[in-house]
Parts: sequence; structure tokens; C-alpha cells
Amino acid sequence: MPGAPAAPAVPAVIGATPEHAPGIHDAEVEQLFGAGGPLGPAVGDFRPRRSQTEMAKAVADAIANQTTLIAEAGTGTGKTFAYLVPALLWGGKTIVSTGTKNLQDQLFLRDIPNVRAALKAPVSIALLKGRSNYVCHYHLERTLQNGRMTSRDDVGHLREISRFLKMTSSGDKAELARVPENALVWNLVTSTRENCMGQECQYYQDCFVMKARKEAQQADVVVVNHHLFFADVALKDSGVAELLPSANTIIFDEAHQLPDTATLFFGDTFSTSHILELCRDVLAEGLSNARDGADWGKTVTVVEKAARDLRLTFPQDIVRLSLPQIAPSSEFFPALQHLKDELDGMLAVLETQAMRAETLEQCRQRGLELAEKLAAWKFDPKAKVNKGEEAVYWVEAYASSLQLHKTPLSIAPIFSGQREGVPRSWIFTSATLAVKNDFSHFSEQMGLADEPSRTWPSPFNYEEQGILYVPQGLPDPNSMGYTDAVLDLALPIIEAAGGKTFLLCTTLRAVKRAAERLRDEFEKRGLPYPLFIQGDRGRTELLDQFRKAGNGVLVGSQSFWEGVDVRGDALSLVIIDKLPFAPPDDPVLAARIEVMEKQGKNGFMHHTLPEAIINLKQGAGRLIRDVNDKGVLMLCDPRVISKPYGRRIWQSLPSFKRTREATEVLEFFKKLNQPPAETS
Repeated sequence: MPGAPAAPAVPAVIGATPEHAPGIHDAEVEQLFGAGGPLGPAVGDFRPRRSQTEMAKAVADAIANQTTLIAEAGTGTGKTFAYLVPALLWGGKTIVSTGTKNLQDQLFLRDIPNVRAALKAPVSIALLKGRSNYVCHYHLERTLQNGRMTSRDDVGHLREISRFLKMTSSGDKAELARVPENALVWNLVTSTRENCMGQECQYYQDCFVMKARKEAQQADVVVVNHHLFFADVALKDSGVAELLPSANTIIFDEAHQLPDTATLFFGDTFSTSHILELCRDVLAEGLSNARDGADWGKTVTVVEKAARDLRLTFPQDIVRLSLPQIAPSSEFFPALQHLKDELDGMLAVLETQAMRAETLEQCRQRGLELAEKLAAWKFDPKAKVNKGEEAVYWVEAYASSLQLHKTPLSIAPIFSGQREGVPRSWIFTSATLAVKNDFSHFSEQMGLADEPSRTWPSPFNYEEQGILYVPQGLPDPNSMGYTDAVLDLALPIIEAAGGKTFLLCTTLRAVKRAAERLRDEFEKRGLPYPLFIQGDRGRTELLDQFRKAGNGVLVGSQSFWEGVDVRGDALSLVIIDKLPFAPPDDPVLAARIEVMEKQGKNGFMHHTLPEAIINLKQGAGRLIRDVNDKGVLMLCDPRVISKPYGRRIWQSLPSFKRTREATEVLEFFKKLNQPPAETS
């Protein structure tokens, strides 16, 4: 999307440049966020909130002094405006990083333009996404010429994309709603770091990726997402690295996602599917450009077979094992060595032919990168990575591929290294960063242990607006038939609510079972509630249909626990089946806990429990999204009551009225659903 034009100059009363930052006064912030301030007329539903004003003062102070701030702001605080106003007025060059592309688009298209217009701030803004979000002229043309579409949908989608290319100024696939974001055809018409032709490309001057990066270079405020930010730190491929030196202010919204995102990118992953993709390209390019140079069929077949044989060393469909859990006598190790040898053989052939075509040289470079990753996956579980920090080596098997992961046990030293150098302000904000006002879990993960942290409560009146209900009589959450036991207790409550329900599950298996059971029960009882199941359609489409239905029941797992905003009457019951503890077979979690235990810490209390509480707070946050919302949070896990740690969970949740009696909940919905009394 193009960088937006600058707005009229800001009033003289408000300092507009970073040089004026040390002179920021709390009175200025009070004026901006006050009842007679500029935000009210520009934003229809804006109203002054004490928490928002105080957070804005803290952000302004961090910007003025080029310091770090960890800021937790409860739902409804208005944290987006609380950081945008100081950033647009005093932040200089600012990078705003968000948790999702949806929030990224919302900031760029709505929130920042609204605040900018209200403040009359002379700042330009730009949107920067990963290259897979932009149509590639070269790959679109190649696909149109020789692409063999596997379905009629793909043919139609390709036609839409071709038409879109002629009209778009950004090339951002988010603008083309008629082609689903997850349509397979996008893989054929976008570039990757490996197959981008760079300056050799005939379309380089028109390239949407390059255009977006150039606009980001020139803009005052650049909106990115966490994946892009950390991918760049790891791969230097997103354009963020070029922005960092000139940035005065970096803001991470939805910052609770940072530890997982950073871990993903600071680690390393090798996949047999990457080998198979390379083999397909080597065969196609070899036959096109150097048919007489080698027996290309034989060259790639032996590598493909070695990759598939490696996957077959684990007979199960889904496997997650750390290196020490793989038996030394396993066929895995010789199969891994065999794949290395065969890949080296293919690289030797490419070495002799690469000069015959740019695309063959690209294949050789991709092969060398894969060989490096394979070689780096050592057989020694005590191998070290950055700054002496230990890594865990583990394998993950899917139906048709095997992934080898090297994951750092802590990203703190790596991220701390990224923050060194030029002084600037770093703002980390989310509705869920603390556990009962304790930020140590997040701070230690990110290497921010000595940095200031603040929390501002939600302006919502939770005691009046909702009930937290923990039902009685549930079995142990790990017992057989637990999901059915939850539904036995949930069905009368769903009926009392008139649908209008989110059922949030911790596993996909529970989603599937709940969907089957609810379908049967609704039919048997003649209940008219539309059922929306994660996976049936895309998340955005499911949510739109849920809102429109007004009495729907949506069943989902992790992707619906956060970043979902349903205000008003369409949602008045959120049911959570279990406490969201990480799966016990997670090799990285197991390794982290082992290190903590060696340090004399309790791994469960220091890591597993805080992580679950932050996730639970996200899920609970789906219920009350507005001052007029009312509803029930039904938390079905009996461990909240029976276990000693339950009290810590209980105290971290919003201050709803608490109950264990179903009758209180039924009475609440009876009153809620009564039609308003007629006035004479």
C-alpha cells in the first residue's frame, strides 16, 4: 500500500519534533486526551479514560528519555491511542510492530490516519509486510505461461490476480478479498527469499516488495508485524534492518506474542519438504537450460528418495522428539547421513552446470543453504549457539515431511544484543503481560529484567458486567470423556444464553468432539443456533458470519483465544474447557524446565503456570469488549479450585462476580434476555 500523504502542520502548542521531546509536559498529554481535546471530534466514540491518559504520559516519558517501558493495559483502556499520540507527536521515526497482519492493516488503514487527522500531525505512514504478501510480476507471468492449475478454483483465482495486478498500486494480496488468503495459487505468484531474482529481474523497477521497502525508508511511521521484525533479524530479508538505524521509537503491540515469535526465528529449521521443492526446481531448470549437462532425472530421484526415507524412519503420523529421546540404534541417524551425502552429490552436479542459467545458480545457492542447515543440526544435544546459550535439537514429523529444529533455550541474550547500540525508546504493550501484576515471566524471557513496567486497569466494571462460573462435579481434565462432561454442563447454559457462545478448547481433538456432540444435541433438542467450527472456513469469514447470526455458537482452539473482537449482543458466553497448559511432550518446554530445575527453580511455577495464566487471560478477554457488554465466563477446569496454584490463576482473572452455582448463571441470563420494560 502506498505511504499516505502528510497531513497539515500540528498546532504550535504541541511540540512536533523529537528535539522537543525532553520538554513534554504531562499537561500537554492531559489536554490531548481530555474532554475538550482534539481526539473527541475526530473519533466518534472517543471518551476520556484515566488509564489511557496515564499510559500516554508514561509512553511520552519513555520516548523523551529514550528508555524502555513494559506497559500492560487492560481491555478497553485504549492502549493503541495511548502509544500512537506520543509516537506521532514526539517519537521521530517510529516502527510499530503488531501481533497479526489483521491488526497491522487496522493500524495503517484506520487508527493511525484517525489520530494523525485529529492531531494535524505532519507525519507520513507506510505499511511493510513480508514478501509473500505481495504479487510478484515475474512469478505471475511464469505461472500464466506454464502453470498447470490443479483445480477450477485456482484457474479463477489466477484470473482475478492477473486483473488485480493491472489496478493495484501496492500489490498487497490483502486488497484482493475475492481470492482467499490461504488459496494455494498465492504460492505460485509471490516470491520467496530463495527464488527472488533481485536486481536481475526484468520487473525490478516495478517490484511491489521493493516499492514497499522504499516507502518504509521515507516514512515517519512504519507498521510491521512481529514475524517480519524477527525474520529480518534472522534472515536480513524484510527491509526492517534498513529501517532500524534511523528509528527513534520502536513499539511492540500484542507484545505477549514476542517470546514465541522470536524463538521461532532465532532458531533454525530444516525440512524434507524444502528438499523435495528444490528437487522439483532442479529437474525443471536442468531440463530447460542444461538438458545435455547431466542425467537430471537420476540426479534428483536419489535425493528425493533419501528425503522420503528419512521421514519414514518414524512410522507414526505425528512425532515430536528431542534428540536425547531418539534411540542411538534408530535408523534415523544413518538415514540423515545418507541424505547429506546424496544432497552433496546433487550440489556437485549443479556446480558444473550453474553458469548456464541464473535459475540454476539460484538452485545451487538454495541447495548450499539447505546443506548448511543440515550440517548445523549436530548429533550432540549439548551443542551451543549464540553467546554460549544452549539450544535444544528436536524432530517433528508430519504426514509427509520431517522437520529438524534447533531452538535456543532462551532468546534473552540474543534479543538484548539486538537492542544494544543506538539509544532509542522501546515500548512493549499488551493486555496480558503480567501474572497478578508480576512482569518477571515476560521480562526474563525477553531479557528486560531491569526495565520499568507499569499496569493500568481496564475501565470496565467487571463485577457489574459479568460472572466467572466454575462448575462443580467435573472429572479430572485428563480423564476419558472429559469433553463430553464439559458439554453436559455447558448445554443448559448455552440454551439459557440463547446461543451467543464461544467454546474455546485447548486441543483440536476437543474441537472436533465438541462440534460432533453439539451438532447432534442441537438437532435432537431443536435448538436454532448456527454452529461455526474452526477449520470449516477462514477465521475472518467465521467471525463475520458469527456476528451476523446473532445467536451462533463458535467452537475454536488457539487461534480464537486472542485477537478476536466481538462486541455487543452476539457474544455473551465464553466457555473455556481446560487451563491452557503447554503439551507435556513439547521438547523445547521440557528442556527449558530441565535447565530451571538445575538452577534450583520450580519449572512449573516459574514457566508453565505463568505461560498458562497469560494465555487464559487472553481467552477470558474475549467476553467483555465494551462498557455495555454483559456475559458469563465459564471456566470448566476443576484444578482452579482443587490445586494450590488455582488461587494464583483466580486472582489473575478480571474481577467478575464469582460463582460455582449453575442456578446463579441461569438467573443472570434470564434477566439479561428479558425484553426492556415498556415506558408509558
